[in-house]
Amino acid sequence: MNVFGNIYSSGTEAAQRLTSGAADIAINWAGGLHHAKKREASGFCYINDIVLGILELLRFYSRVLYIDIDCHHGDGVEEAFYTTDRVMTCSFHKFGEYFPGTGTQDDRGRGGGKGYAVNVPLKDGITDESYRSVFEPVIHKITEVFQPSAIVLQCGADSLAGDKLGCFNITMQGHANCVQFVRKLGLPFMMLGGGGYTVKNVARTWAYETACALGIEDTIDPNMPWNEYFEWFGPRYRLEVVRNNMEDLNTKDGSLDKVRETALKHISELQPAPSVGLQDVPRESVGQHLGLASKEMRTDDLDEQLAQHMRFVYHLQDSLTSEEEEDEPESDSDDSSSSRRMNRTSRRIRSGKQRMSITTNQLFNVPRLEEGGHGYYDYGCGHGPEMVPTRSTKRRFFASFARWDDRLRQVLVHNEGLAMPRLNIVDLMESGGRSREPDAGSDAEEEMEVDEEEGES
Repeated sequence: MNVFGNIYSSGTEAAQRLTSGAADIAINWAGGLHHAKKREASGFCYINDIVLGILELLRFYSRVLYIDIDCHHGDGVEEAFYTTDRVMTCSFHKFGEYFPGTGTQDDRGRGGGKGYAVNVPLKDGITDESYRSVFEPVIHKITEVFQPSAIVLQCGADSLAGDKLGCFNITMQGHANCVQFVRKLGLPFMMLGGGGYTVKNVARTWAYETACALGIEDTIDPNMPWNEYFEWFGPRYRLEVVRNNMEDLNTKDGSLDKVRETALKHISELQPAPSVGLQDVPRESVGQHLGLASKEMRTDDLDEQLAQHMRFVYHLQDSLTSEEEEDEPESDSDDSSSSRRMNRTSRRIRSGKQRMSITTNQLFNVPRLEEGGHGYYDYGCGHGPEMVPTRSTKRRFFASFARWDDRLRQVLVHNEGLAMPRLNIVDLMESGGRSREPDAGSDAEEEMEVDEEEGES
């Protein structure tokens, strides 16, 4: 088994390794940015490397299967291939008041891609046994009916137990079982990273899954060797992510059995191995077509539009507020009412009038980039030129008392009599990096205001 792994490689380069026969398995742990769309960034994802990689695979392979085990729905990849039967997308994710709010089992594709989008919505606390009971039969049925020529697996680690944003109860072995199951199919295989916000668990799991790709997971020592980050992995210092005491809501009401039966029924209705007509294969790769293979970096009109878009977004955060709840309180025990509420949330998000925070799962009124226009500053979409920040706008930066010591190989903090503020990452991200007003009686957080004109060289 020839395995190619490089955390610096792009999705297109990993795909080229597979299509050229240079590798049977390609790994890009820095990839898996499954939320990015054609015209916008989303959910920590700026460019969808998965879509670019699959497009490269389609130059040589007739059918590609995309599997997503991230805790969040792989909406960007599903949207990109929603109308084609050459790519089947299958996402196992948490659904219900959870970012991005999409991925019901009714979302099955459209037009020529009808039925080739498979969604497996799950509830909190799913365990290894429950996850395996739905993952293996669904993927087995897909490979039997769709007969893919290559497989792309997004190994988002926020589905692990104890993740800061995830809400599943899957161990490292349970997560890696998905890699082992797909590897045994013997098809060209691309493994990608994704979410994961408890860093020590992400490092453990992706290291173990790299061993799974190499087929040496049974020979490596579970006791971690000494390294400069050894203290992070206490108290057991082992290659493991253990389960916690979360309750598995998927088995409590039998919802998992219904989800599995519905998914298998939808897959069974598909035509086996959809054919691909003869067509001219593009002579240049996706990377060459996009200019990614060129060493020369050029600034074009799209770069200018994206820069203008980001300036507006940061300015918009000053007045960004979440929408008040419009629905009346509903009982959690009423499954039909809860389902209707989730569907309304999903429709609101897809309409482009609202966005959901990946950290708090709250909805915000954020306008969408208009198709065919030049961005948010077009007249008629509610944002005129008066919204553009002036050159005198001041930016705020946190005063840092920390510095890196090369000799000691650690971060040193010099207090100098001031109390070091404790920063909440959720509040920090929602405020766009700006500090909030300190509470009465607390030590004020020191800030520096830097004029952009003075800071320019």
